[in-house]
Amino acid sequence: MTDYDLSHHGDRETGPGLVDLAVNVRLPRPPDWLRRELVSAVDELAAYPDASAARDAVAARHLRPPGEVLVTAGAAEAFTLLASALRPRQAVVVHPQFTEPEAALRAAGHAVTRVILSSSDGFVLDPAAVPESADLVFVGNPTNPTSVLHPASAVRALARPGRVLVVDEAFLDAVPGEVESLAGEALPGVVVLRSLTKTWGLAGLRAGYVLGPEDLIARLRAVQPPWSVSTLAAVATEACCRPEALEEAEKLAVTAESDRDYLVSGLAAAGVTVLGVPRGPFVLIRVEDGERIRLGLRAEGYAVRRGDTFPGLGPDHLRLAVRDRATTDAFLRVLRSFSRGGQ
Repeated sequence: MTDYDLSHHGDRETGPGLVDLAVNVRLPRPPDWLRRELVSAVDELAAYPDASAARDAVAARHLRPPGEVLVTAGAAEAFTLLASALRPRQAVVVHPQFTEPEAALRAAGHAVTRVILSSSDGFVLDPAAVPESADLVFVGNPTNPTSVLHPASAVRALARPGRVLVVDEAFLDAVPGEVESLAGEALPGVVVLRSLTKTWGLAGLRAGYVLGPEDLIARLRAVQPPWSVSTLAAVATEACCRPEALEEAEKLAVTAESDRDYLVSGLAAAGVTVLGVPRGPFVLIRVEDGERIRLGLRAEGYAVRRGDTFPGLGPDHLRLAVRDRATTDAFLRVLRSFSRGGQ
């Protein structure tokens, strides 16, 4: 099995003076209304945190009983809890995708089988490619780094008796209408992960949650460290589940979709290959001599995410976060200089 640096993430590409196209956090800071909520909660920090109100808010947001919700310190904690609580005979991770699920499984001592989707057909999810013997399966939707949104029917087809299916929907709230989501469906053995990081600029706060059958949620809760969800993370989770926040998130998703389409059009005009049909707030491209171009872009002030740390991808793959049109125009001017042989 090819060795990949599963611990590498986009934040390791960024640095002082660089325009950040490597990290998929959409906002540079939380919105003012959310910052006010967080500041007002600082006076509560002397008390131990209680995430029950946040849990209830998530349950109401997805029309699920509170027992089917576990608030977590970001989606990354959820991967660790799943790896700790479950004892799979055969764990499968569908790649290319976020590397933390496999990293968490391996750290917990589990062997991992990789199912690699192909760029030749746009990274289409084929449920039949997952071995019937797999009793734990991880899949992203939309998937990082490919930005492909799988049909809910294809994801549902992975569920079966005796199997835990984990669907990472960390970027689903960046898709207008949250189409193809399974978050509101109580399906046997199906666990859905959500993150607040991407839409609300909260990477430093660590806020997310898990949705799933009560018995599975109880197993995860049993291995979750006490007070792992901070007071501020709980406050943010509750606030971001309110109807007015959901309305704002939808508007942000529509803007992100428009900005992504603008980026894709600009890349096509520059002769750059965009892989798959991107639906998230980032795109995956393939360029010749990718490492040279990535380092050249960095020298010109732009940080992009290398692709060769994702199983199934190589150094000619780069992931680009969607930004506003002015940033995109400036980036494309630099990228075109490489394609003209100017670097």
